[in-house]
Amino acid sequence: MTTTFLRTGLRLKAAAFCVVVLAASAWAQTVRPLINELGNPAKGRVEYVNDGLTPLNVVLEAKSFTVSETGDLSYRALDPDIHLKLSTTSFRIQPQQTYYVFYEASSSKSPQWFVIYAAFTGFPFRTQQGMNVRLQLPHTVYLLPKGTIERPDIVIDRAELNPAANKVTVEVENQGDNFGRVLETNLVYNKKKQEAPGFPVFPHSKRMLEIPLNQKAEGENVPVEITLQFQKFRLEQKLQRVKPAETVTAADATGPGSSPVEGPQHKEIP
Repeated sequence: MTTTFLRTGLRLKAAAFCVVVLAASAWAQTVRPLINELGNPAKGRVEYVNDGLTPLNVVLEAKSFTVSETGDLSYRALDPDIHLKLSTTSFRIQPQQTYYVFYEASSSKSPQWFVIYAAFTGFPFRTQQGMNVRLQLPHTVYLLPKGTIERPDIVIDRAELNPAANKVTVEVENQGDNFGRVLETNLVYNKKKQEAPGFPVFPHSKRMLEIPLNQKAEGENVPVEITLQFQKFRLEQKLQRVKPAETVTAADATGPGSSPVEGPQHKEIP
């Protein structure tokens, strides 16, 4: 009797494991590349991969977007000055197959940027509420002029260490007309470095980044400098220690009377 129960339990566990594996494999969808920085006008290609076990339907939709100082994105209809031609706007991907979409894009002004969202449907499972699953994956396009961002365009307005909150806050301002990207962010200690993500800096705008410290900021384990690596240059800035009463959070930076942005949002990854 005990042996029977054990065998039954093992079978149930194995079946449950198979369901989890199948569900996980059904979510194995990929968009390559995630970001494309091109000239203006431009021609590009997106690769959509279905590594799952079920055929999926895909519908494409292009949108313009704005990035806030804290990295939140808000979307809107594609700006009228952006002209985009897609080889197709809907298709079906068979299991373990790849589908290519080609596009031509131009804008009357540059730099300019937009995102092509791919909505995947047709998954063989539903949410806990019984709703069909719809997965959206982005491909972000930047239409850039020949000129690039230069060292005088970038100003580090703030580089602060907050030991009480165990974080570093950096505020970067792009005073130029060109788009730029921080490729690598590093917190420099006396004997080590802590890496942090890069981020885009849009023309005539600011960007604030809060970096949690991996370890408690005390003794020799305290960062003293932050470095920002761009394509052609690197910025270095000594960190200023913040007293508790001077602490400013990303939420405070929006100012009084501000309201949250409506619509689809997420932290900027482009």
